[in-house]
Amino acid sequence: MDVIKRIAEELSVNTKQVQAAVSLLDEGSTVPFISRYRKEATGGLDDTQLRTLEERLIYLRELNERRDTILDSIRSQEKLTPELEASILTADTKTLLEDLYLPYKPKRRTKAQIAREAGLEPLADAILLDRSLIPDQIAADYINAELGVADAAAALEGARQILMERMSEDAELLAELRELIWQKGLIHATVVSGKEQEGIKFKDYFDYQEAIVKIPSHRALALFRGRNENILALNLLPETDEKAGHELCTQLVAKRLQIVDSRKPADAWLSETARFAWKVKLFTRIDLDLKMRLREAAELEAIRVFSSNLKDLLLAAPAGAKATMGLDPGIRTGVKVAVVDSTGKLLATETVYPHQPRNQWDESIAVLARLIETHNVDLVSIGNGTASRETDQLVTDLMKRHTKLSIRKITVSEAGASVYSASELAAKEFPDLDVSLRGAVSIARRLQDPLAELVKIDPKAIGVGQYQHDINQSQLARGLDNVVEDCVNAVGVDVNMASVSLLKRVSGLSPSLSENIVAFRNQNGAFSDRKQLKKVPRLGDKAYEQAAGFLRIMNGDNPLDASAVHPEAYPVVEAILKDTGKSIRDLIGQSQIIRNLDPVKFTNETFGLPTVTDILRELEKPGRDPRPEFKSVEYKSGVEKITDLEPGMRLNGVVTNVANFGAFVDIGVHQDGLVHISHLSDTFVKDPRDAVRTGDLVTVRVLEVDVARQRISLSMKSTVDPQEIKSSTERSTQKTVNKNKLQNQQTPQNSMANAFAKALKR
Repeated sequence: MDVIKRIAEELSVNTKQVQAAVSLLDEGSTVPFISRYRKEATGGLDDTQLRTLEERLIYLRELNERRDTILDSIRSQEKLTPELEASILTADTKTLLEDLYLPYKPKRRTKAQIAREAGLEPLADAILLDRSLIPDQIAADYINAELGVADAAAALEGARQILMERMSEDAELLAELRELIWQKGLIHATVVSGKEQEGIKFKDYFDYQEAIVKIPSHRALALFRGRNENILALNLLPETDEKAGHELCTQLVAKRLQIVDSRKPADAWLSETARFAWKVKLFTRIDLDLKMRLREAAELEAIRVFSSNLKDLLLAAPAGAKATMGLDPGIRTGVKVAVVDSTGKLLATETVYPHQPRNQWDESIAVLARLIETHNVDLVSIGNGTASRETDQLVTDLMKRHTKLSIRKITVSEAGASVYSASELAAKEFPDLDVSLRGAVSIARRLQDPLAELVKIDPKAIGVGQYQHDINQSQLARGLDNVVEDCVNAVGVDVNMASVSLLKRVSGLSPSLSENIVAFRNQNGAFSDRKQLKKVPRLGDKAYEQAAGFLRIMNGDNPLDASAVHPEAYPVVEAILKDTGKSIRDLIGQSQIIRNLDPVKFTNETFGLPTVTDILRELEKPGRDPRPEFKSVEYKSGVEKITDLEPGMRLNGVVTNVANFGAFVDIGVHQDGLVHISHLSDTFVKDPRDAVRTGDLVTVRVLEVDVARQRISLSMKSTVDPQEIKSSTERSTQKTVNKNKLQNQQTPQNSMANAFAKALKR
């Protein structure tokens, strides 16, 4: 298979673009580098196209390697015909390739193989070719006690096994049946007998069925989790009318055997063989194949959703380089406090106990006020976990009592902070700091710059995925790593402030090179220009080429070093300076002058129009940050727990997660509410991400509150039918009554309520 041509067709681009991209990837270039600095070579392929190209390149190359292995295997068996070779060479999926290989794949001795060894294959062929033969009579000629064929019935059974195996290894028939059932089949889920109470969180699927082709990702993964926990049984039905579906598939098998109802002696035996082939061999295989196909599709979609949410979170607006106090709320264990300066350097830590059982409210305010005044704190970052709203109230009270303190309080997600606290990285960064206080440091820093802090945490621990532990972990890790790499390089990195965790995500920099950069910086002081990077041990020309454009040197010797202009393109800037008669410091930021320049005038054989256009845009706004302007949510005063909510309330919130069925919103009551996809907008929404993104600030209306199951239903529609809210209230009241008994029997950890609320964060 021509991999380049195939990818070009899939991406709807020309082969030269793909060939150039593949060559660059093979040479060790990264996707961020290629998309930003090799636009002329690739014809402007963007990072999304290049990521798809990279994935398909891996898949198709693996496909070709497997194809060669299969051809060698069949050739060594001396069974490779020109027709079979042509089919293998044109197979465009791994599934089809394996289907073609089935008859020739080394396997354990099957009943069919034993029958062949007993000399029964001629019997099978004879009956198949001549329907006028009477099976019982001709089978008598094949009785051979020494070979294990005791009578005519045994001979016929062996012949049937041979024909059944042929059908199960017929690639064309398999493909036809597989696609037919994919389009018409259903998954029917039922609860395993006796598991009703243990599996209450899967109650919605105790008797559930849906067309397999229409099952959304989150529902498919829930079904498979239920099966894996031995709560649910999943059965594949060929179509709505199960009996008719099996009959249709049996007819297709019979057609493949060229069986017709001609009332000849062998017809009945062959028809029964077709029925057995379908039920025993083909359906069993297709059942496994289609469930695997459903799972793989669900996993890919889950990874896409996770990646999209992670990107939004990483590219959230930074509050900026300001002295910040981080508060990691707690009740019995106290509120952990950490103060960092504008660069993220830790200045002070404390633990205060404003809440029960100590209730040291005034003392806590005094401690916080002293720290804020001593270190000129501008921002207070409050983690959104347990006691978040109570701690928010503490800071509000502090601001009322100490009006001279000019501070701003913001609630941030603390997802992953505890993971960072206990990590080897945190231990290395703060060896003498208590684990509990490290989380407060992370909470402070993630307000200053979410990207720089969140790269220290395993993306899977950030909690913006759905059923993340149920999907292919290597595939998930690769997908999330790509997102982190793209985000870091899109923003750029201040090489004089960046941690090893951030640097190692920069194009071309390995963990060891990142450590060398930090060590060089610590030993020799801040970098004054990009050329100094070449003095870093083991940072060669290739690494410099890949990384230099993404590394920023603020207030250095050359203003261009603080921009995204790659050092290799500095000659283009020199030509622009010569043409305008201005120095670089006089030209940078001068929009009126730069916009009047003709980019074509500065192109040459090396740097085409796309690169020159990018350079001019960068000169206009050097080092521009693609992230949005910083904003914070103001939660409604007095609404701090789920029991404070009432249907009809309008509240401010922040989107914490986006799934295929809607968006979860933090409204400040320690339990995210769900805005179903049908309530995301006044107009039809096909994909929730078209309406909201993780981190968005939104205004919602409360539709329904189910305290028993800790579920909150919200709406983002501009207007909501009062009757809809009323009916929701009535349902909520009834559900509370109905669930009283269940509440008494269950712990919160085992309730469906918690399972639903936490499902996406597992």
